[in-house]
Amino acid sequence: MTANLNQLKITKPDDWHLHIRDAEIMKAVLPATYRWASRAIIMPNLVPPIVTGADALSYAGRIKNSIESGAEFEPLLTLYLTQNTKAEDVVESYQQGIIKAVKLYPAGATTNSQNGVADIKKVYPVLAAMSEASIPLLIHGEATDPQIDIFDREAVFIEQILEPLRRELPDLRIVMEHITTKQAASYVLNESRNLGATITPHHLVLNRNVMLAGGIRPHYYCLPILKRESHRLALIDAAIKGDKRFFLGTDSAPHLDGAKIDVCGCAGVFNATFAVEILAQLFDNLGALNNLEGFVSLHGADFYKLPYNKEKLTLFKSNTALEMPKTLQTEVGNITLFDPLMPVYWQILE
Repeated sequence: MTANLNQLKITKPDDWHLHIRDAEIMKAVLPATYRWASRAIIMPNLVPPIVTGADALSYAGRIKNSIESGAEFEPLLTLYLTQNTKAEDVVESYQQGIIKAVKLYPAGATTNSQNGVADIKKVYPVLAAMSEASIPLLIHGEATDPQIDIFDREAVFIEQILEPLRRELPDLRIVMEHITTKQAASYVLNESRNLGATITPHHLVLNRNVMLAGGIRPHYYCLPILKRESHRLALIDAAIKGDKRFFLGTDSAPHLDGAKIDVCGCAGVFNATFAVEILAQLFDNLGALNNLEGFVSLHGADFYKLPYNKEKLTLFKSNTALEMPKTLQTEVGNITLFDPLMPVYWQILE
């Protein structure tokens, strides 16, 4: 990394947690990511989900056909874990390079998770095979018992599901996806091996007040849900210190405005467009620009045992705040872009 007061050159980043959907929406949202990212871990919760290696191979083809000519971007595919997943298919798909990880959604935890895992012990044989083959497990860490308060579901998941799983399979490589609480940050900090965590821009920049105070703002509704300020501060502390266990996963999740502004609005924030600029501003505000490259470009590659990107990305600090458009227009409707509710002066030098 090279830097002066107003310019920063870093290894080109990656996104270690991304939703791009399919078909027309995918074609519309992909450029928002590959303008700044070389690679991205692609989430498998489509309808129907990506549950087999054959599914992943087909999806990879559709993604590559949607990338503009001349753009260099590598989608890293994942499988959606179900109680019918075959260990042999997972291992073979990984060894053939079709997938890079497997995603665990507790059934009913988030968008398109109804096919997820209701009883984790029933997938222990698959997880044991993954452990032996060193295949990462990516976890949406929320307990789904309806009696548990929605703001407590991450902490309960750690205690009731994750900790027993790690005692049973200590060599299983796990990413706690999009962590949102001080309990999750503390848990990762107290574990020395085989555990990493992604953190999103929106959970670093905002707390739950922005979603609920002064009226409900559906475009800030996501799962895991935004938490109180003390949790946001714990995430910031984890992200900006240079700890290699924490890395960027935007969890950018586009939904058409009609689906967001509905009687039962979809969970998801579309933040891919200006994710790096927002993070550069946040790290700058906190005097931590020297650790931005690690968080967005290096730590995730280390966890996945992949080489760093050879390309560089240059950011510069403008005298005027970045003008962010409100919406992305697609052939099937508009998607509202994430607004960080703070001025952003850092921009990508195109």
